[in-house]
Amino acid sequence: MSEVSVRDDGSIEVVDADEVLIYTPYAVTAPDGTTVEHESRGGTMASVWATSVGETFVEVSHLGHGPAGGELVMVVTRPGHSPDVALGALVTDEVPDTVPDSWPAAVDLAIGLIVDDTLDSGSKDDIEAFHQRLLGVWFGHG
Repeated sequence: MSEVSVRDDGSIEVVDADEVLIYTPYAVTAPDGTTVEHESRGGTMASVWATSVGETFVEVSHLGHGPAGGELVMVVTRPGHSPDVALGALVTDEVPDTVPDSWPAAVDLAIGLIVDDTLDSGSKDDIEAFHQRLLGVWFGHG
């Protein structure tokens, strides 16, 4: 049976059988010990990386740079469950005074992945409201 849970340190653990994957906003550690990071952070991933954890399918994407660059989004597809989505550092508590060009587009793409709630960033409505605040700053209305 597969499980997805948020750990005390904020990372997300995907467990199926005796395999474990650990997701953080900037790196993912696969069950075989491989660490995946976006190329802007010294890794080799350009856009998408996928793996299986037992019967669970995990897809990690770089949708565009957020506040720091190299932010990763994770979608977990488990048999009999709606997809679980983690947006990591792509969504923040505060919107800064300036917004990198690709950040609003990356959040917009992420919204399309969310069914109801994310594992780490709130509901789809919360993310849509955040996106509107980002756009407001980006267009100079924030």
